[in-house]
Amino acid sequence: MAKREDDPTAERMFDADRQNPLPAEDYGAVRERPSLLSSSLVGSTNRGRVVQALFDRGPSSRAELARLAGVNRTTISGIVQPLLDQQFLVEGEPVPAGEVGGKPARPLWFSPQARPICGILLMPEEVRSCLVSLEGKIDAEHREPLPAHPSGPAEITERLTACVARTLASARRRPLGLGVAVGGMVDTNRRNIIAVNLAPVLAGYPIGEILAGRFGLPVQIDHHPRALLVGDRWFGKGRGMRNFAVVYTGEVLGGALHLDGHLYRGVSGAGGELGHTFVQVDGDVCYCGRRGCWETIATLGWLRRRAAAAGLPEPGAIDSRRLVALAEAGRPGAAELLDTYARNVAVGIANLQQTVAPNFFILHGDVVGGGKRMVDAIAAHVRRLVPSRPGGEVSFDTGDTEDRAALLGAAGLVLSDLLHFPL
Repeated sequence: MAKREDDPTAERMFDADRQNPLPAEDYGAVRERPSLLSSSLVGSTNRGRVVQALFDRGPSSRAELARLAGVNRTTISGIVQPLLDQQFLVEGEPVPAGEVGGKPARPLWFSPQARPICGILLMPEEVRSCLVSLEGKIDAEHREPLPAHPSGPAEITERLTACVARTLASARRRPLGLGVAVGGMVDTNRRNIIAVNLAPVLAGYPIGEILAGRFGLPVQIDHHPRALLVGDRWFGKGRGMRNFAVVYTGEVLGGALHLDGHLYRGVSGAGGELGHTFVQVDGDVCYCGRRGCWETIATLGWLRRRAAAAGLPEPGAIDSRRLVALAEAGRPGAAELLDTYARNVAVGIANLQQTVAPNFFILHGDVVGGGKRMVDAIAAHVRRLVPSRPGGEVSFDTGDTEDRAALLGAAGLVLSDLLHFPL
């Protein structure tokens, strides 16, 4: 096991701005912001904006950051110096001055010695944990399967904490915190799981309290699709974008919105349950008990039932990748099913575009496995359903088919909180 490097001066990095943190038992209360910004909060907000600029632009000099912010270089130096002292940032090699001359610039970037963040993904079938560097590199990843029929929450806790403990044992420095992406409904204020339709035992599970009590680290949790979005915002294809949406397809369906530079959560994280928006009045019954949810027509369960009805081979294992392969091989019924599946995914996206017009969609999960043909089919249906508007062209890109973005996003939740970044 790697030697842990305890650093008392960095133990509570950024906590100078939090002289009176809430005790663990008070996390259930809604945390109200003061009506006026204190000088410490202004400082941490400015620090967060500088770090955001680095994430969006890449390594940048003090002069470049000053020009971007519209302030002088001295102001930027005052903001970044504590981050250099704490090994959060590091100065790169001097870059030769341009034709106009001047002092060689030393670009700032995230230090490889910075304390990592532990990203955790809790899904109905397994828990995954890893260490994430500030550059977005994943290390020390571990998995722990969850029982199909657990005896109770204690069994979940045992496997969850065992998985996280193995990851934390690999950290050379004490992590900045634990970020958790949950495949179900969550209360982000209380840090509780409200419900996971495919794992009823997790209803009411106080995951934040359990992890904070076991490991003594700050804990942030959020819904899996919103974590995907945070991963894209900090480390992926959403960098620098003020408006975009994430859509995830698989055994379940979900999405998240980044509007005017902010992640939309709703009160206590209740917003953005896109999989349970209604697309068919009196449609099929959803896992949630209601009829006609988007999930009932655009998940792998629906696809596999339709594949069986169409007589496709091994319908219980069908997914977008296999469906595209069957369609390209000319298998009867495959192309038609592919088009219907793409249309069903597109219906929910079109509703989202008509409501808030994010214009740019990042697709994750099963449909990404279908490659260009599946993405193009979804995009074509969306464009047929959404009226064309000047400057409102809808575009699509793909994220990870695996859950790497969710682990990065879980880490991003901690980073956002530490820097008071307004997600």
